[in-house]
Amino acid sequence: MTVSTAPQTTSPPTTPTGSKPLARGRRRRPGLMHLPLILAAVITAFPFYAMIVISLQPGQPIDLPGSLFPAVISYDSYQEVLGNSRIFQWAFNSAVYSIASVVLVLVFASMAGYAFAKKTFFGREVIFWSFVAMLMVPYHLTLIPQFIIVSEMGGLNTLWGLTVPTLANVQAMFLMRQFIRDIPDELIEAARIDGAGEFRIYWSIILPQTKPIMATLGTFVFLWHWNDFLWPLVAQRTPDMYVLTVGLNSMQQQETVLATTMAGAVIIFVPTLLIFICLQRFFVRGVVMSGLK
Repeated sequence: MTVSTAPQTTSPPTTPTGSKPLARGRRRRPGLMHLPLILAAVITAFPFYAMIVISLQPGQPIDLPGSLFPAVISYDSYQEVLGNSRIFQWAFNSAVYSIASVVLVLVFASMAGYAFAKKTFFGREVIFWSFVAMLMVPYHLTLIPQFIIVSEMGGLNTLWGLTVPTLANVQAMFLMRQFIRDIPDELIEAARIDGAGEFRIYWSIILPQTKPIMATLGTFVFLWHWNDFLWPLVAQRTPDMYVLTVGLNSMQQQETVLATTMAGAVIIFVPTLLIFICLQRFFVRGVVMSGLK
């Protein structure tokens, strides 16, 4: 009896008909989904590109679309803007207005959010929803009463008069309250058992848990105040007290060339970009966590 020793061949497993086109379709779908996002990104970034390119062409007529691809680049418009004797004073005023507003808005909003989220007192819901209802009142309707109150208090043409009326930020308080509500009550109860007072609980328990939302709100508040134009235009009377937006607008009224105006806009834009880059990690985390909640 002989045994065959011929090598046995194994055929590769067969795949069902149509599997390859399905795999190719799955690989193509992410690329197709990215096309609208890429298009939206290009449309969003185009005004910034045009602003920078035009600012680098001083003394030349703007001819679109040719001006969007300059052959010669010059920094004369930036030298003209930075050569203004008041530009650094305007930048200082804008920095004080924005930074002070960010710090105080976050402190007041986090305190109010903690009270409305974790404390129990008479009329809590009525007071909270009364504040939220104020969001439906257009800001322009409150501008004249706000101006009259600040004027009677002697706050016109001062930095404190510019900053104080903007500290009651209902949107920030609402977002802080919604975020703090999801902090476990067990953490607060454990701190009370260990003998911590209310301020210690707020400082050591609440604030560390709210870093993502505070970074997000801080970015938004800084952008709102750094780019604010209407209220500084009304409240500040002398050129030395102008913020950057109002100061550059006054330069534009003096028949400044478009390249110089665009250079000033780029200077205003750079600090906001740096703030976003520094806080991007916390900003994205805060947005994602807010969406999950």
